[in-house]
Amino acid sequence: MAEQKKGWFQRLTAGLSRTSREMTEQVTQVATSFTKKPLDQEQLDQLEEMLIEADLGPHAAARIAEAFGKARFGKASSEDEVKEALAEAVAAELTPRQGEFDPLSGPRPYVVMFVGVNGSGKTTTLGKIAADLRAKGAKVLIAAGDTFRAAAVEQLKVWAERAGADFLSKPTGSDSAALAFEAVEKGKAEGYDVVLIDTAGRLQNKQDLMNELLKVIRVVKKVDAEAPHETLLVLDATVGRNALAQEKIFGNQVGVSGIVMTKLDGTARGGVLVPVAHASDSPIKLIGVGEGIDDLQPFDARAFSRSLVGLEN
Repeated sequence: MAEQKKGWFQRLTAGLSRTSREMTEQVTQVATSFTKKPLDQEQLDQLEEMLIEADLGPHAAARIAEAFGKARFGKASSEDEVKEALAEAVAAELTPRQGEFDPLSGPRPYVVMFVGVNGSGKTTTLGKIAADLRAKGAKVLIAAGDTFRAAAVEQLKVWAERAGADFLSKPTGSDSAALAFEAVEKGKAEGYDVVLIDTAGRLQNKQDLMNELLKVIRVVKKVDAEAPHETLLVLDATVGRNALAQEKIFGNQVGVSGIVMTKLDGTARGGVLVPVAHASDSPIKLIGVGEGIDDLQPFDARAFSRSLVGLEN
């Protein structure tokens, strides 16, 4: 288990390398001035500007710079000391926003609905979760609720086959709510541990999409009043601060219980997770740093923060 955890930390650090490389270059510039003279307000302003450029957002950047200043003000610092203090300040921001995703500890079947815009990594995230649950011996049913995109259904079918999960789909254009209803009914009747429901992510008409998602939730509750037990919002880190707008659209209407941030390996602005975490009423539960099944893991605020600034875990 220790080796597995170490392997994940290495993948996390590698995945965040584009962010940490840019951040490290800037931290090094800032730290160089810190080592020459004790930390002062001018240097703190430099640091705050660097954090904003890394997409941490102005509010978080101000709080982190302030916390960093309290720890180091008036002191000369080495580059490693700067990174350590910065990592601690970022971790302090994120630790209260860290959540847990544990579908095998809840009722049976545990119903998980996945929401997010097309291209966010929603289908892949669902597939990786299915594979992980199957590896743990769970009986899993996948419902292809994005009935408007044949490609999404085919992609999900491949993931179901790869994971060894059962698969439920309908012809293109079918009622996604009816499919979700059938999936949860089947889950109850046939003793499934977890039912994973994909949904559409078209934002051309936001209200139509929201109405569709709310209908799915309503009909699922007719089978199980507590379902869905989780509604995970999947966000793509590569879109940067546009992820904040997506969180607002979905979070305000659908009742999101947790956030999954994907594609952190594909951006130099991985810091966007910080303002998303603060803008959302829902915790960050999972993060993805690659295409492999093992590249989706529970969110660890401290590990993320250290990797973000280029430190080993």
